[in-house]
Amino acid sequence: MVIGVGGANYHALSAGTIFTTKDSDLFLAPDADNLVSAWAACESIGLSLWSGDEPLDTPRDRWLAERVVATRSLTRADNPQGFLVDLSLTMAGFDFEEVWRDRRVFRVEGVEVPVARLDHIVRSKAAAGRPKDQLFLATHEDALRQMFPRLTDEPQSE
Repeated sequence: MVIGVGGANYHALSAGTIFTTKDSDLFLAPDADNLVSAWAACESIGLSLWSGDEPLDTPRDRWLAERVVATRSLTRADNPQGFLVDLSLTMAGFDFEEVWRDRRVFRVEGVEVPVARLDHIVRSKAAAGRPKDQLFLATHEDALRQMFPRLTDEPQSE
């Protein structure tokens, strides 16, 4: 499920309220088999996998995934062209089941894209307390306030 600034962009009212970001953030269920599948999908399109500043260990199997899930560690996938995606097992202030239950589903070129609700994204950024999140919230406060009427939309199921 898409979270972070990239997720907020799905809720944008127009191209004028699109936020810039250097990466995409995906919130994954804390499930070892799901994580192995996500790693395989990334590798199948030529992305390199990282844990911190080190390449993710191999073999990238269920045993390794169980340890990553247990520590809720982040995996970063990238390529030499600068594409970055964070495979996150945490979202500040929320558990996966709650965010998944209330997600919005957007259709992009015929593909359903699950996205966290905008209020969850904003509340999570506030809860994280990181300087970059606080800067994002302060810088885009007006645009986010304009988007807030959409926060009352009902979540969509699969």
